Amino acid sequence: MLKRGLIFVFCIFLFSCSGEDKEIRPIEHFALQKSSFAALDGWTEDNLASFQKALVSVCNVIGQTSQKSLKSEVLEIPVAPYREKCQEMVDISDTVQLKKYIENNFEPYLVVVDGHSKGKFTSYYEAAIRASFKRGGKYQYPIYGKPKDLVEVQLKDFDKSLPNRRIVGRVKNGKLVKYYTREEIDAGKIDAPVILWGDNPVDIYIMQIQGAAVATLPNGKKIRVGYADNNGHRFKGIGSILLEKGLIESGEASMPKIREWLQENGETAKKNMLLNERYIFHKIVKADGPIGAMGVPLVAGRSLAVDKNYIPLGVMMWLETTTPDGEALNKLVMAEDVGSAIKGGVRGDYFWGHGEEAFAEAGRMNSQGQYFVLLPKGVKAEIYD
Repeated sequence: MLKRGLIFVFCIFLFSCSGEDKEIRPIEHFALQKSSFAALDGWTEDNLASFQKALVSVCNVIGQTSQKSLKSEVLEIPVAPYREKCQEMVDISDTVQLKKYIENNFEPYLVVVDGHSKGKFTSYYEAAIRASFKRGGKYQYPIYGKPKDLVEVQLKDFDKSLPNRRIVGRVKNGKLVKYYTREEIDAGKIDAPVILWGDNPVDIYIMQIQGAAVATLPNGKKIRVGYADNNGHRFKGIGSILLEKGLIESGEASMPKIREWLQENGETAKKNMLLNERYIFHKIVKADGPIGAMGVPLVAGRSLAVDKNYIPLGVMMWLETTTPDGEALNKLVMAEDVGSAIKGGVRGDYFWGHGEEAFAEAGRMNSQGQYFVLLPKGVKAEIYD
């Protein structure tokens, strides 16, 4: 669908919101502090109407999983109690009753890492592009599907003592080597299907960073383009590249400003975009929202990307942060996505939605905040430190 010390440093251009980060980071000290719903800022004001959609889709996944727990590297929650509560919550259509059910059956726990509960919260959105199934006219820029020669290796499949790490590459002379870089792919060194032809390389680039987009076809029909895979190279945000080279000032590092600069600077923009070696491959998806890491559509304002080394996907969370304009943003969300720059025990990427309005808001969000994990009452979560 991605993520300082600078004015307006954002997920979409300085970091990555899609795919997986290959860097291995040490796990920090993780703790949960029991709290109460009365202590949650804005709990009584949150209308759960839009939350129900996110809840139902995630609960469907939990209801079908064969896993015994929702588990990260530091936190393990038995899945059976979550599944039981899910079965009951999805049948509650009245939002007031749903909130009462949650209050009666769950307990909030503040996430604390290395003694601190505050962290960084950015935002991402679903991009928009114009594309065609056929090459011609202004539609000259390929949008690739997953390459036929891309090979994935999970290290733990070979040795349980190895890191839980995914490696992507290709086979050359009987050996696994790195996959092609962005520059090599743009030069045609790739064996992959072209799923669409876009009309604007900058829009395609932004779509790759976000991981997903809605494509408008020449006849006006809209289709959804989702994340399929990546080439395994490290991400470097275009904002960081332009700032390091002095091509933009720190006060111009907002997403709209950077997009405008890229559109206006042709070959110079292209050369600098190539410095981000990571390349995202896509697929056509039939869904009513971009597909997150749990395989279900994300819901605007209710889906949160987290670091799954700390927060298990599928858990219900209470988020307390602020909008780009400094207003309180306190909401019940589902942890159901990940992002390359979303690293740390208190770190989140808030899904804002789709379209230009979401683009503008997501691009300005760089807020401090905290969040709580909601556990079924009586459930003992295991913390591995």
